[in-house]
Amino acid sequence: MREIVFDTETTGLDPKTGDRLVEIGCIELVNLVPTGAHYHAYFNPERDMPAGAEAVHGLSAAFLSDKPLFREHAAELLDFIGDAPLIAHNAGFDFGFLNAELALCALDPVCTSRMVDTVALARKRHPGAKLSLDALCTRYGIDRSHRVKHGALLDAELLAQVYVELKGGRQIGLELAAEASAAETGPVQLDQVVRQAPAGPRREPRPHQASAAELARHREFLAAIENPLWG
Repeated sequence: MREIVFDTETTGLDPKTGDRLVEIGCIELVNLVPTGAHYHAYFNPERDMPAGAEAVHGLSAAFLSDKPLFREHAAELLDFIGDAPLIAHNAGFDFGFLNAELALCALDPVCTSRMVDTVALARKRHPGAKLSLDALCTRYGIDRSHRVKHGALLDAELLAQVYVELKGGRQIGLELAAEASAAETGPVQLDQVVRQAPAGPRREPRPHQASAAELARHREFLAAIENPLWG
């Protein structure tokens, strides 16, 4: 099961009013385990950077001025994400900007049927709790001390860990990976299994049947009960 966790940084909140995507970071998961494959790029938005947006992600217009345009790397990005489900935090926001940029390139949008929203998953699992990425990292003990400002690749890496926890925890991913590995290498034969004897002195097995004297005392006890339920 291949999935892509991604995050975006933008010039603002709404692509319909001229805001643009300036950074995208994608993390590949297979069976809920990060493979190490990722995609990351900055883009020149061809417009100014509002102070409020820059305060969030730290990307200035000067920094982005020599970066490529989105359309120059659109095919590369689409090739990386393939047809995998796409996981994002408040996914409608990220899908909106991604599809707005694809529209400017006269490319087909990414179908929202592929969208997995971790906010919705977290709301279902932790009703009434805080659902920000920071809050979920704290809940699951995920280190975010290196997150000074928002960054698409860093946030995607943190979100990938949160997503695994929302799906059942790291152990689930490890088990799936082990199953995939077993499928590739074949079943383990019994004669290949090393059995280790338990440590400590050997004890004789305890008797588990009642003796004749114990059975006789039990019969006497039952006989002394007046009006038994089984009588």
